[in-house]
Amino acid sequence: NTYPVGTRIELERMGDDYDPILPGMRGTVLSVDDLGSVQAVWDNGRFLALLPECDKFRKLTSDEVLKENLTKDIGEEQYEQR
Repeated sequence: NTYPVGTRIELERMGDDYDPILPGMRGTVLSVDDLGSVQAVWDNGRFLALLPECDKFRKLTSDEVLKENLTKDIGEEQYEQR
């Protein structure tokens, strides 16, 4: 219930992973398994699960999601001029 499919998230810190995703990377929740691992596809194209007990991440606010959607539609440069 906390991370429904489609929720946008941002990584703050990844625990012990041999090939971690960098802080600040954003992604989209695909599912949460029975163990509580948050399966996500990241904006860089990687698929990597988060472990809430090891990794630190947050949900994007509705305003942040709105800004993402606007910048996709009109381009970052045009959005900043508005």
